[in-house]
Amino acid sequence: MPQTQPENDQKQGRRLRRPDKVAQQIRERIVEANLQPGDRLPNDWLQPEVVKVSRGTLREALKVLEFQGLITTKSGPGGGIFVSAVEPGEAIRLLDNLFLFNTPTISDIYALRKQLEPELAASVAGSLSEETFVALQGCIRLYEDEPKTAEEEYAQRLAELEFHEELARHCPNPLLAFTCNFLLSLLRDMTVCRSIYKEPNPALRETGLHYQVRLLRTIKAGDKQLCRDIMREHMEHAEVYMLERATMRTPGK
Repeated sequence: MPQTQPENDQKQGRRLRRPDKVAQQIRERIVEANLQPGDRLPNDWLQPEVVKVSRGTLREALKVLEFQGLITTKSGPGGGIFVSAVEPGEAIRLLDNLFLFNTPTISDIYALRKQLEPELAASVAGSLSEETFVALQGCIRLYEDEPKTAEEEYAQRLAELEFHEELARHCPNPLLAFTCNFLLSLLRDMTVCRSIYKEPNPALRETGLHYQVRLLRTIKAGDKQLCRDIMREHMEHAEVYMLERATMRTPGK
């Protein structure tokens, strides 16, 4: 049987505070009761004498769950404590903090992107609406013209990443979409990547346009394997460029 979070924490030698244990118990009850976002937590779950903890401990446990995005509190008529859905963007920001002091390398990120982005492209082949194609084409239009400043260059690189985010929004596999978006977030936050993105490079922009225009046509045609091939080539080219530029920025190189 799969281990629960408290069992994993004990195995790893982590001692949970009492409020964290209570928060975990409430979380498990939410799952067991199959409560959905918008459902109210039953009143008996929120009674200290029922939960067998002090009022202060229960209050802290609810704060933990609210910080985690699992519940929300509403005041006034019809108010109470309700189940809330965790926003992917908020979860990604928390994960970014995990790597704040142990930053992965560009190679680490692209090792995954080369595997996952082709599958992302294949997953949406033949299934995107005209509205989505308009949004993707809008991303491309943002970097069609040659930038005049470093700020414009950086904005164009972000628009290029937005193209990949737009694909992820329509991916039927939520784990694949989330992981791809997380990798994009890491790239945005890395100091070396920010510096690279601000460097003028018309050839890179033309290459990116070439791949993404081809990819759009292939997605529309519904050719999953060709989508994989184009995206993999795109990621391989991007990795080579990013690694070359990072090496040039390393002291002594």
